[in-house]
Amino acid sequence: MEFDYDLFVIGAGSGGVRASRIAASFGARVAVAEEYRVGGTCVIRGCVPKKLMVYASHFADDLELARGFGWSVGETAFDWKAFIARKDAEIDRLNGLYINTLEGAGVELINGSAVVSGPNSVKVDGREITAKTILVASGGWPHMPDVPGIEHAITSNEAFHLEEQPKRVVIVGGGYIAVEFAGIFHGMGSDVTLLYRGEQIMRGFDDDLRDRLADEMRRKGIETRVGTNVTRIEKRDGNVRLTLTDGSEVEADTVMYATGRVPNTRGLGLEDAGVDLAQGGAVKVDAYGKTNVDSIYAVGDVTDRVQLTPVAIKEGHAFALTVFADTPTAPEHDAIPTAVFSQPPIGTVGLSESDAKAKYGDIEVYTSDFKPMKHTLGGSDERAFTKMIVDKSTGKVVGAHMIGADAAEIIQGIGIAVKAGLTKVQFDATVAVHPSSAEEFVLMRTPRAS
Repeated sequence: MEFDYDLFVIGAGSGGVRASRIAASFGARVAVAEEYRVGGTCVIRGCVPKKLMVYASHFADDLELARGFGWSVGETAFDWKAFIARKDAEIDRLNGLYINTLEGAGVELINGSAVVSGPNSVKVDGREITAKTILVASGGWPHMPDVPGIEHAITSNEAFHLEEQPKRVVIVGGGYIAVEFAGIFHGMGSDVTLLYRGEQIMRGFDDDLRDRLADEMRRKGIETRVGTNVTRIEKRDGNVRLTLTDGSEVEADTVMYATGRVPNTRGLGLEDAGVDLAQGGAVKVDAYGKTNVDSIYAVGDVTDRVQLTPVAIKEGHAFALTVFADTPTAPEHDAIPTAVFSQPPIGTVGLSESDAKAKYGDIEVYTSDFKPMKHTLGGSDERAFTKMIVDKSTGKVVGAHMIGADAAEIIQGIGIAVKAGLTKVQFDATVAVHPSSAEEFVLMRTPRAS
């Protein structure tokens, strides 16, 4: 049978763009359908604009530190509208680069919403298109719980495009998106309250990092309330009023929900095509990204394995190698370094202490708690903390964690070492870069008492 395309990709985000570009480089005829903008969550309404907002919000701290280094800092003010305009211009630039990348690779970009209509067919705005292989890369979408008045709340999607900076913000959630936006709005001058229903923020991360981030956020002036949830949201006089589980009320200009993301599969027609979905809508795939339907694959957040842009890119590349280069490649999902751009930031790779104990039993834990040199002279009370977890039987470093300035930059190099299975002895044999915070990872000599 002759198909219109060798590959049809649904979604022009990080995973879909990489898969289509690499497949085209192997000679495949490729089309990508995108209903919004090329670049996906990361470029358009995720990692990239969020990191720009983190940079913008951090100048308040930087200006305060400058005084300790002899700088006379005059009166300062933050212009929300000016920043948003600059941010939007940069996103427009990146969107254009992604479009050029696809066109340069010979990939056809189809603007529209695609629905799978069979094992080898999709419909885009009523037009039937056939393809030998279909790749679902439609990403994820913010989850909004069933709370009375939830229509008065926003998600991170809308936070990037608020016309005015809210003076009072309530953020509901305790994951990385919640704590990042809490730091963003606080640094820009808003009064921020963070509400989380669990016992401590950042579930799934190492407990030492969770506790320290919560303490630092409170010290900076972010009201952080755990064991607390919202039972009702009301709109009053242009503000929102939240009723909480303890019966108290909180008023704000804006309430933002960051309570997780769900696979974006609703309305894609996957069930009608016979594709198995997990509870919650995630596309079930094997190690190579293939669904139970031989001609349909999926990569990225829509599979709900590891919701990280670089993981989606690796999965997309591996898919193209597997299907179009006759090189079966299963992307690995272990020892993935990641960063949380909270304030202070977190960098982490490998297992938390509790997970390492559960997996290996006998472990050694090394820690270092210190004040970075910049903060010492700058007059800040913010401290940094590094932690290393070692499997005692092999000496391998199975987890490395940091909270503090530059943690995101530092953890990339540490991630290589952990992925390579290096031992604590090899870390110790490495010469320190001095003076730096990164050197703590090769200077920790005494294990913490059990």
